[in-house]
Amino acid sequence: MPEQSTIVIIGPAHPLRGGLASFNERLARQFKQSGHRVIVYTFSLQYPDFLFPGTTQFSSEPAPADIDIKVAINSINPLNWLSVGSEICKLKPAIVIVRYWLPFMGPCLGTILRRVKKNKLTKVVCIADNVIPHEKRFGDKSFTKYFIKPVDAFVTMSQKVLADLRLFDKEKPAVFVSHPLYDNFGEPVSKLEARTVLGLSPDQKIILFFGFIRQYKGLDLLLEAMSDERIKSAGIRLVVAGEFYEDSQPYLDQIKKLGITDTVILRTEFIADSQVRYYLCAADLVVQPYKNATQSGVTPLAYHFEKPMVVTRVGALPDMVPHEKVGLVAEPNAHSLADEILHFYSLGEAWFIPHLQEEKKKYTWDLMEQNIKLLANGVQK
Repeated sequence: MPEQSTIVIIGPAHPLRGGLASFNERLARQFKQSGHRVIVYTFSLQYPDFLFPGTTQFSSEPAPADIDIKVAINSINPLNWLSVGSEICKLKPAIVIVRYWLPFMGPCLGTILRRVKKNKLTKVVCIADNVIPHEKRFGDKSFTKYFIKPVDAFVTMSQKVLADLRLFDKEKPAVFVSHPLYDNFGEPVSKLEARTVLGLSPDQKIILFFGFIRQYKGLDLLLEAMSDERIKSAGIRLVVAGEFYEDSQPYLDQIKKLGITDTVILRTEFIADSQVRYYLCAADLVVQPYKNATQSGVTPLAYHFEKPMVVTRVGALPDMVPHEKVGLVAEPNAHSLADEILHFYSLGEAWFIPHLQEEKKKYTWDLMEQNIKLLANGVQK
């Protein structure tokens, strides 16, 4: 693939917010550093309001000055899909990298890609976050089949998604590449500084649940674990940092019923990019109590800030968190979560740091870039 080729990334980016946008912007920088021209095509309308569970889809942060972002795609307007596809087709990019995370996007993205492929030059590589969604809806299978057809090759960030993909297509090249580290949220700060910024006690034992709150992420299990008498006796506090993507009332009722109001600190608004490092650095431990999962963007975030993790034995989480090295693996129930949180404090945070520093070397953006280029050139490791 020649240097200074054009690369187009299709997926969320500024002014949209969230993990997908952060990932796509960081990936754009990776290809730019290698000398390529990179254009990110993002959405003018990503979701209709009835499909979006949060308060707003848009970031309050300034637009990145170093990335060419084109706000162009309307997810529900077929005429727009045709025009955007034709526009990208005329650019004759060497590679189009397209994110796929929700079958709802299948008709839109599948149509754009069909239009792009008319130039007979561009290779399409999909980074598939999910193929079978966490919350199932009518049309999922047909939308995904439609999307997959014009794609030349796939990258997945968990073996589970790779297996799901093979239910739809057994032939096209596909590789597993671990989710690279989120290193675009600033450098770590001291625990004392982070807690001071967030108004948290400098002396308490603090664990963190981070990210959008959805049923499959198991916050209810972690809240139940917080009511364990051993956790209470140890003086452990839980910070829940992230926006509710479903009704908050059942969780608030659960906190009250369990009598843990004084030990759960709710910061349940969207966490701006500039604040992310403070939450990670303030915590002793990051807990991911998921009931089911493919992969999680919280794991590479914890790696970057060298924070030990407790994860549940679901999806790719235990693969990325070697037990008693970078963290601990619990069963997806409250008692096991409580056991492993206490196990963490018995070992001490310092136990995990050397392992985190060594293991994080595996999760590089360079590796993601190289695999995408190999797939585009018809090479599969």
